Amino acid sequence: MTAKTGLPLPVGLLLAVSAGLAIPVQGRINGALGVKLDDGIAAALVSFSTGLLLMAVICLVLPRGRAGASRIIPALREREFPRIYALAGAIGGLFVFAQSFTVGILGVALFTVAAVTGQTVSGLLVDRLGLGPAGRKRVTGIRVVGCILTVAAVAWAVSPRLGAATGSEGGLGALILPLLLPILAGFMMSFQQAMNGTATVHYGTPLAATLMNFIAGATVLWIAWGIKAVVAGVGNPLPGEWWYYLGGPMGCVFIGLGALLVRSLGVLVTGLGMIAGQLLGSLALDLIVPSPGTVIAPATILGTLLTLVAIVLATLPWPRGAMGRAGR
Repeated sequence: MTAKTGLPLPVGLLLAVSAGLAIPVQGRINGALGVKLDDGIAAALVSFSTGLLLMAVICLVLPRGRAGASRIIPALREREFPRIYALAGAIGGLFVFAQSFTVGILGVALFTVAAVTGQTVSGLLVDRLGLGPAGRKRVTGIRVVGCILTVAAVAWAVSPRLGAATGSEGGLGALILPLLLPILAGFMMSFQQAMNGTATVHYGTPLAATLMNFIAGATVLWIAWGIKAVVAGVGNPLPGEWWYYLGGPMGCVFIGLGALLVRSLGVLVTGLGMIAGQLLGSLALDLIVPSPGTVIAPATILGTLLTLVAIVLATLPWPRGAMGRAGR
């Protein structure tokens, strides 16, 4: 049983995996919207604006949401946690922009593996700094090995796409930025989860933390889009199909569940469950409903599975001295 929610551990893990499954689906939607609008910033802005509208309605309707929202300003004014944590949504804005800009180029599977690499590596730093509600955690040798194995697995998974790019217009260099962007966004996600988990403790509900995420992210994206509109003009008009606007609500799901489960399952188990959901969901999407340019080869599948194994190695709370015993 989890200590703070009373949920059985398997139920909590299932919720974490379900939250992770929403991320690649959101990525496919935001990526398609970015192509439709010919504007990655506008697509991210639409996603965050719809998510903000939904969270505002939820927090107004639910008593727990109203109570949590009323705690935001006092918590920030009294410095119950670093005020910069209120800007965690800006990290979410970067992640959604990365989805909108690169999913159409890389495919959901490669985007997710790249983002997971950044998230896994940054998990070591976040634990070392003690930014999450669980406090500072020791960086063990076995976790470092797991991170190195993750990077190697990612290189294996993306190798078919990189190989195909060498013979296409633009060559390998055309994929450098699209690959680096989700790695950076994933790297920052560990900080976002730690900030949200800490804020949730003080707000008393993940609803308020999720609301603040969308306020901060939407503000940053509106500013960025305004600058872009002045310099380069606006993109295409908004599409009429309803499903293009589901990215924001899906963001509400994984941000809210992540902020809640970090407190009950802990950062490591929650992160592992969400990453498992991301990997499985993204690979399933690219296999069942492939987007144009998606490359699925045996290396893509095996590299993704190896990434999952490496994440288990890197994130589980191994006992002290496990590295030494493993080598005996």
